[in-house]
Amino acid sequence: MTTASVFSSRPWLGSYAQGVPADVVVPEESLVDMLDASARANRASVALEFFGETTTYAEMAEQIARAANGLRKLGVSHGDRVAIVLPNCPQHIVAFYAVLRLGAIVVEHNPLYTPSELRHQFEDHGATVAIVWDKVHDTVVDFPADMGVEHVIAVNVTRAMPLLKRIALRLPIGKAREARSALTAQPRAKNALRWEDLLEARRLKKSHPRPAAGDTAVLQYTSGTTGTPKGAILSHRNLRANALQGQAWVPGLRPGHEVFYAVLPMFHAYGLTLCLTFAMSMGARLVLFPKFDEGLVLDAARTSPPTFLPAVPPIYERLAKAAEKRKVSLGSIRFAISGAMNLPLSTVESWERSTGGQLVEGYGMTESSPVAAGNPFSPARRAGTVGVPFPSTEIRVVDPENPHIDRGVGEEGELLLRGPQVFSGYWNRPEETLAVLLPAPDGGAPWLRTGDIVTVSADGFITIVDRMKELIITGGFNVAPSEVEEALLSHESIADAAVVGLPAPGGGEVVTAAVVLASGATLDVAALREHCRGRLSAYKVPRQIVAVDELPRSLIGKVLRRQVREQLSAS
Repeated sequence: MTTASVFSSRPWLGSYAQGVPADVVVPEESLVDMLDASARANRASVALEFFGETTTYAEMAEQIARAANGLRKLGVSHGDRVAIVLPNCPQHIVAFYAVLRLGAIVVEHNPLYTPSELRHQFEDHGATVAIVWDKVHDTVVDFPADMGVEHVIAVNVTRAMPLLKRIALRLPIGKAREARSALTAQPRAKNALRWEDLLEARRLKKSHPRPAAGDTAVLQYTSGTTGTPKGAILSHRNLRANALQGQAWVPGLRPGHEVFYAVLPMFHAYGLTLCLTFAMSMGARLVLFPKFDEGLVLDAARTSPPTFLPAVPPIYERLAKAAEKRKVSLGSIRFAISGAMNLPLSTVESWERSTGGQLVEGYGMTESSPVAAGNPFSPARRAGTVGVPFPSTEIRVVDPENPHIDRGVGEEGELLLRGPQVFSGYWNRPEETLAVLLPAPDGGAPWLRTGDIVTVSADGFITIVDRMKELIITGGFNVAPSEVEEALLSHESIADAAVVGLPAPGGGEVVTAAVVLASGATLDVAALREHCRGRLSAYKVPRQIVAVDELPRSLIGKVLRRQVREQLSAS
């Protein structure tokens, strides 16, 4: 029996929790169809909760229909890109589905990106309409006219909060003044509109053409396997499939009765699928948080106890400690799925001791919508692994240098994925698409190269051994070393730089830079970090900067980051 046939027999199916199917049936419907069905079945149920203010499914559907028509009046049509630059808030959900209703394409952005980071992505996708947090709308309005951004819709997130909370944010004392300034800024430019203007439109006619399952739904920017940010093309079918796979993976979910907590940013693929699509497909109550704050989460837990919490390991650790200190019960949380970084066994033990629920680790990447594997919600789960492939998901382990040669059980190799959640390519990047999507020898769907070096046990459990891609994972976000190195090299005191990730105590990595100083320069860590802050988002700024005499390089002059990592780890 060949290696490929060993994995094609899907030996992991025996480890699935009871009731989890080998495959999911993905209907030929769009995310719009999915949400419409959920809204019809749960009209009077709460869909969204934000600082205690609630929106029912019927009210959300009404807002989506009005916002969609407002966007149509601005000229948005099928295939157009619409940028969303928002934190987690009800307006984000409404904007997302309003864009999709027109058959247009959502492009998600981190609202904390620097102007240069945002501009790079806008130049790439060419959106003419942007729906943005009013704290950053001036940044987008100030983009050069030849970039083609015609309409900027400013969103004041406090408008979705209860009246008393909004009044509190407007109190002109201490930090409340700063919060008021940041959250309630009003648009100034001629091409800037308010979100409320959009909602004044009548409902979009039901006869308006709807998107198809194969249409592109989202461009999700990722550093992928090469370190260069690019838009992953995710179709309605990709995202619908991953929501169904997630639902199938968790036995005991109760449609219409679950309470999901959105502490993950929805501009990130993980937060987008687990909250924007999975939760909404379940008719769940989605409790939104602009950012993770254990105090806000515990306050909400007293009145709307969560039942499902997708997060990253540091969040589970902080929340469990804070709950114990404040004597707030988290016993309502039956299911928790961790992703984006390795999940320590100690975190699992403390979380499950605190909640009585289950915490398992999942695995994926933006290009797989994003979840492709996970530990089962059963006694079969295995610490130290990322679990087994999801329903309808196939894997191969191959020689990284020659991906046409399969590796055997327990042998190290690059992980390949195939399934209905795998993307179709990168936006305007045909060469990079060809590099990660390998034609299948059997003539079926292509295989996605993950860039992760793994071993797979005889019963299908996947263990991550190393990464071919040199991305750094910090706080659940990917950091491309080359991007940080470029920022460092733009400082006059730096002659050379290499950026790597060193293990962090609680999981994930610390962005660490090894720099060679220019002749006559001295190392000023504070100045270098401040320099980087002007060019990079805060999570990309090096936490540690170390001066070295020289950097190890290959015969062709490439910095050997693995050797840099080993040297810094040993020092």
